[in-house]
Amino acid sequence: MERRAEGEGDGGDWGKKSWRFLSEVRERSPLIQCITNFVSMDLMANTLLAAGASPAMLHCLEEIPDFTPHAHGLCVNVGTLSPDWLPSMKTAAALVTQLGKPWVLDPVAVSASDYRLKACLELVELKPTVIRGNASEILALSSTSMGPDKGVDSSHGSLDAVEAAKFLAQLSGAIVAVSGAVDIITDGQHVVGVQNGVAMLQRITATGCAVTALIAAFVAVDPIHAFEATASALSVFGLSGEVGMDMARGPASLRIHLIDSLHGLDQATVLSGVNITNMS
Repeated sequence: MERRAEGEGDGGDWGKKSWRFLSEVRERSPLIQCITNFVSMDLMANTLLAAGASPAMLHCLEEIPDFTPHAHGLCVNVGTLSPDWLPSMKTAAALVTQLGKPWVLDPVAVSASDYRLKACLELVELKPTVIRGNASEILALSSTSMGPDKGVDSSHGSLDAVEAAKFLAQLSGAIVAVSGAVDIITDGQHVVGVQNGVAMLQRITATGCAVTALIAAFVAVDPIHAFEATASALSVFGLSGEVGMDMARGPASLRIHLIDSLHGLDQATVLSGVNITNMS
């Protein structure tokens, strides 16, 4: 599948692009299959529903040949990886790649074990459209080394991983997104930064997983422009957090208002609030 960046240098149009992707998701309601961890299922499904997409939290290996061809996109998250689920992940990823449909990989805690690292590298070989992780995960995946980075939380800032992300994008052919205070998105050459979001989102479990699912929905409606779709999804999710934070009193209420805000985002808010800048 050809993936390209459009409109290099037209940063002022990012609001319009983001609104177009969100509108397309709302209009077409793409079916997104999510093979994900137990912690994130609820928030991922509700994020997709709030955006207008249709989630399917289906991971049974025996169902994949019948169901997966009907999905418009696939999201694979290795958070609670197990030998029972890995074959489902690989089979679904191989199938959507064969069918020319997009899929997104979230290599959660990729350096936590040799087994997890090997599994993620095998999944990367199946040509994900997008790889989304925190800085430590992208650094570990790009170097294919264990290093000192253990666990899910990132000990690096997203800006520390720019070169690693570009290398991984060039190596894999995927769009690579690095979540952080500034989200970094690259196709191996172009780099943009998303500066939407609030720090409180880090206090809510599975927000990273949820935005990966949203990326899958945005990419599903326009796979050719996966770079723009990825940046737009990250910005829209972060903007929803900003709007929700105005009403929230803490992490629990922000979780509720995040979903409500994503559901209610209007054109004026997106056009004025999206904050994506060229970093190439």
